[in-house]
Amino acid sequence: MVRKIVKYGNPVLEEMCKPVAEEEFGSEDLRSLVSDMFETMYQARGVGLAAPQVGVLKRLTVIDCSGGEGEAQPHILINPEIVSQEGTQVGSEGCLSIPGFTGNVSRPMTVCTRYRTVDGDWGELEGEELLARVICHENDHLNGVLFLRHLSKLKRGMIKKKIRALRKQGEWD
Repeated sequence: MVRKIVKYGNPVLEEMCKPVAEEEFGSEDLRSLVSDMFETMYQARGVGLAAPQVGVLKRLTVIDCSGGEGEAQPHILINPEIVSQEGTQVGSEGCLSIPGFTGNVSRPMTVCTRYRTVDGDWGELEGEELLARVICHENDHLNGVLFLRHLSKLKRGMIKKKIRALRKQGEWD
């Protein structure tokens, strides 16, 4: 089921998420949420989606850098923790919760994250370039941080001003 993506301005996007509880692992509710998140992300043509972006304050992200085109590369990261990072890359970033806006953001070139699977097993994922960027971006969401916070004050102000204008016109919900 495709869920509604929460847009910038909704306070849920700036809240710290709670870990997925032990008793939730392996549950049909958790599997359903993961399935819905992938479906929502693919429909929106995104490469990552965090649970708060669909209004759920749980430490859960789904990632697929294929963007729904070509061979799928799905990753489900539950209660992820970035355990190492190296290097630096600067590149354009956008967000499904802030559609139509992008900005250059500095991220690590490589990251390693430790996470739990839907069944509660532990896993580790190493990502480079785009995958590293997406892991960091989605992990930020779990901590209530939007990519806007990584932009210059001027760029951030310009985007916020445009969003206020869209909101006044009834084009931003």
